[in-house]
Amino acid sequence: MVSGEFIHPGFVFLLGSLLIPLLKGWLKKAYLLAIAALSIALVATMPEGTYWHVDWLGVRMVLGRVDKLSLCFLWVFTIMAFLGVLYGLHRSEDGHHVAAFWYIGSSLGAVLAGDYLSLFTFWELMACSSVFLIWYRRRPESIRAGFRYLMVHIFGGLCLFFGMIFRYWQVGDFAFGPIPSGTAGVSDYLILSGFALNAAVVPLHAWLPDAYPEATVEGAVLLSAFTTKTAVYTLARAFSGYEVLALLGTLMAVYGVFYALIENDMRRVLAYHIVSQVGYMVAGVGIGTALTINGACSHAFAHIIYKGLLFMGAGAVLYRTGTCKLSELGGLWRWMPWTMLFYIIGAVSISGFPLFSGFVSKNMTVSGAFEAGRPFLGIFMELAAIGTFLSVGLKVTAFAFFGEGGKEVKEAPWNMLLAMALASGICLFIGIYPHALYRLLPFEVEYHPYEISKVLEVLQLLGFSGLVFFILKEKLRPEPKINLDLDFSYRMLTKYFMAFDRRVIALLDYLWGEVWKVVGIRGLYGGAEASDSFDRKAIDGVVDGMAYGVRTIGDRARRLQWGSLQGYIALSTAIALLALILFALE
Repeated sequence: MVSGEFIHPGFVFLLGSLLIPLLKGWLKKAYLLAIAALSIALVATMPEGTYWHVDWLGVRMVLGRVDKLSLCFLWVFTIMAFLGVLYGLHRSEDGHHVAAFWYIGSSLGAVLAGDYLSLFTFWELMACSSVFLIWYRRRPESIRAGFRYLMVHIFGGLCLFFGMIFRYWQVGDFAFGPIPSGTAGVSDYLILSGFALNAAVVPLHAWLPDAYPEATVEGAVLLSAFTTKTAVYTLARAFSGYEVLALLGTLMAVYGVFYALIENDMRRVLAYHIVSQVGYMVAGVGIGTALTINGACSHAFAHIIYKGLLFMGAGAVLYRTGTCKLSELGGLWRWMPWTMLFYIIGAVSISGFPLFSGFVSKNMTVSGAFEAGRPFLGIFMELAAIGTFLSVGLKVTAFAFFGEGGKEVKEAPWNMLLAMALASGICLFIGIYPHALYRLLPFEVEYHPYEISKVLEVLQLLGFSGLVFFILKEKLRPEPKINLDLDFSYRMLTKYFMAFDRRVIALLDYLWGEVWKVVGIRGLYGGAEASDSFDRKAIDGVVDGMAYGVRTIGDRARRLQWGSLQGYIALSTAIALLALILFALE
């Protein structure tokens, strides 16, 4: 875990998880927070360079690559880890905390990986550990969603695995670095597909709104932070400047907003907005200029904090009311005022209000699109911003926290409120002092968010969004319904496959069983009888014949032993004389 000045924060979480089941009460809570705080301190003192070079089976592995790009993500990952651990302190199951630590640790390991082999190891560990944050909710829907989540990520892992193996055959090493779009081949696009699936790039996105709303209250906060943003990091590391990412990222921004507008479940609204907001990041990576890559990284940083805050608010509502259905909520401002306040801070942050974090990060990518001569992409990203404020900022707030209905509940526990307060403070701090974020970005920043034109443009968009909401409020009123997305395809595929299995594969299996009974088993019995006969007649005959021969020779030799010394001397003399006579005759 230690290499000179470098201590791997991922292994701090992985190894630190081993002590969790041994601790109880406040000691365990203090230990959880101490591990998370230690990881932040390690990142704060981490020097740039490469560490932990390991030669294994002739393969060069680098477990610690530290540069501006990885440090940007390490900072926000460890900060979010602390907030997520604090938010989930009340959780009693040790297994849930262990799964969370392994999920966080593997995400940090993926960011620090300098080769595809170690990246793949941490990549799969992320999937295998994070699924328990879904299963620990212990609902049938969560169990099924967890299996779908796991199967989809196994498929993505296979794409990454085969891609990196084919690439190794081509280039002779597993080094993980930039791949120019002009030289990319099949192996590189397989790797890109694996990364894109984890980034929830449309049309590979449906696993996210399917699984995240079924996770535990605490697990959803962590899920919103790590998987998709680790994928954004890998895309920025290897695939910047790919046109397909610019187009699909812009599509994500609009697509996610559309579904968020028609959803009824708070956490599904937020899940679709992960798709939308990650779209800005993917588009920034795809455009590939220094400004848009900076925008992707800064937006990833801001998004992790405010999206975690929004999931904290929705989780607190679910924790106290037992539901996230907007059609069943209302009037919560009376009973959960602090939760409402913190949720609104997250909502205005994601909507890009001036003085909040989303304003100084999201608009960097939009401005970069226009500066790069891609106005089409920039316009659609701005249109997506309208839908963001409509759904997260106005729709959820209006129908969950205001209005009529709902029942009297308690405010969220102290640890939840404290985590939300800290996240809210970070959103405000970044919005007011954006250069605290900009100095962490991989390239020098030549962007000034608080120019009058930029501020007025955003305020006009937000004002228009508010006007649209109040005109269409009744049309946007949540309804208890199920919206079909592309997950419908693999749900139906599974349904038809199971029907095919019952009707065709089961029949073939039955017929094969009957054929085996007639042909296979009889053949086995015949072969066994032949082997037995050969053993008795051939092998036993040879062995027994040799035994009988040895015994006969022994019997005859025994008869020569009559126990008389004179006889032995006489016999020896006769044999010697016979030998001399034969020699003389020759």
